[in-house]
Parts: sequence; C-alpha cells; structure tokens
Amino acid sequence: MSVDFKLISSPLQGFTDFRFRNAFHEFFGGIDVFYAPYIRFNGKLEIKSSYQRDLNPDNNQVPELIPQVMTASLDEFLLAANYVKSLGYNEINWNLGCPYPMVTKRGMGSGLIDNTQQIDHILDHVLSTTDITISMKMRLGYESTSEILDTFDILKKYPLKNIAIHARTGKQLYKGGVHLDAFQKCIEQSPHLLYYNGDITTTQIFKDRKLLFPSIKHFMIGRGLIADPWLPHMIKNDLTDYPEHRWEIFKAFHDQIYTHYADFLQGPTPIKMKMQGFWGYFSEQFENPQKTFKKIKKASNARSYNAAVSEILHSTQKLA
Repeated sequence: MSVDFKLISSPLQGFTDFRFRNAFHEFFGGIDVFYAPYIRFNGKLEIKSSYQRDLNPDNNQVPELIPQVMTASLDEFLLAANYVKSLGYNEINWNLGCPYPMVTKRGMGSGLIDNTQQIDHILDHVLSTTDITISMKMRLGYESTSEILDTFDILKKYPLKNIAIHARTGKQLYKGGVHLDAFQKCIEQSPHLLYYNGDITTTQIFKDRKLLFPSIKHFMIGRGLIADPWLPHMIKNDLTDYPEHRWEIFKAFHDQIYTHYADFLQGPTPIKMKMQGFWGYFSEQFENPQKTFKKIKKASNARSYNAAVSEILHSTQKLA
C-alpha cells in the first residue's frame, strides 16, 4: 500500500549494528532508512575496527544506511566525515541526543545542545571545507525542553538535511513521557525538515502522532523496533493484528542474529551477555515479560539458552 511517510531506525549503541540491521530488513522490513550507531573516538584520532566493519558497504544489505558521529571536537568530526566519504557515503548524522551521563558529562550528546558556540564552530568549518551533507539527531535539551530553541538560532544558518528530535530531555534518559507540546514548538520555530522520535511502540500511537503533527513525514523508531520487530511492517500496512506466522519468523530472525554473533564473539560469556541485552527488549513481546526474561537470564550455557528460547516460543505459540 502507498504511504506518505517514511520510517527511520534510530540507532541503539550495542544493538543495531549491521548483523541486526540485515536480519531485521530480511525478516520484517518496513524501515526505509537505518542510522548506524555513532562513531566515537575516546581520545584517539582513529576509526576503530568495529566501526569500520559496521559501515563497510559490503557488510550492509539495507535500503539506505547513514553513518553517525558523536563528538564535540572539530578534528574528530572531520576525521569521521572524511572517513565515511571515503566509503561512498554522502551524509553524516551528528548525535546531539545521547542522554547517558558518561557522555553528557564530557559535553557530548545531549550535553552539547546548550554549547551553541561549539556547535556553530564545528558546522561552519565542516560545511565550508567539505562537501558532506550533515543531518542531526537531538533531544529537546539536557536540562530543559527550551534549550533546543536557542540552538535553532545557530542551526538556521546552515543547510542541514534534517533534524531528528527525540521529544525528551537528556536528563530524563528514557523515563517519563515525551514532551509533545515542546516538539510542536520546534515545528513552529525551526526552518529545517524535522523528524519525530520518541515512544512509538504501537500502530495506534504512530497514528496518533501522525494526526497530532500532520507536517511531519519522517518518524524514527528506536527501542520499539527491538521490543516489537513487527512494528514497522504493521505501521506501514496499518495493521493491528500480527501475521499468522509471527513466531516462526521471529524464531528464524533470532536464530540468524544468534548465529552471526556467536561466530564473531569469542567465548560463551560475550554471546550470553549480547543475547541477554536483546532479550531485555524482546521479552516485552510476551505475556509475562519478567518471567520470560528470567528464563533467559538463568541459562548458563548455549544449550540451556537455546532450550529456554524454544520453551518460551513453544508456550507462546500454544497460547496464540
């Protein structure tokens, strides 16, 4: 069916790398554009091998991938921009949205939003010395929802492709509700193309947001995409009922990412921790999320883990 909007995958560090993205696109679809988890430098002006693997075009089989960088340094931004250009990407997304204290205390992510002088310095230099396109991922601010409005005075000078806004403050992390009134103020005051991000977890919530913000044609899904991988497909097709073979397809998807991570990660503990991280979200699909996640956490080795997954899916299919 024809739709007048696009769905974007908001990046989650440690989760939405190329292995996840490829499997998600193969088994579920519905996402038009994927953002890669951010490049970060940690004091060294070099691109880590993990980022190189993740952005390698040969490793990605999705419709469109946009690299992202998180930095407050001009030198780091330029290195990231030139690196992704060398791979054939024409756009880089600048993360001013990450809310975690270990990031914001260093003046990055949402901790950079109120530093308009540094934002101005970086954008002015990068856009005047390179031909890369810049888009931005932001929160409403770190302390208050009005911080972003002050930043708009600087951003309006630059030809940004778009600004994706998670409608929370950094200080909220992922707690409390989204600030829909504050996002409306952004629509009224920003001259740029805006994307909406924040708490789209059902088809109905998406429809409510689309009705509330009729000028917005791009919607980002982050945690909701992992918690319910069918969500983008259901939104695109205006569905509230899951496909008949929901759990068989989820199992095939799960098995593919498990195999790919197990082949890459060294030893049983890393794969155990990786899959526990996913199940922290996956378990939300099931009738009793806490009980489901507890079964996964109790699994001490690959055999007991796979048995737990089979038991969870078998009992869920019997209830369906």
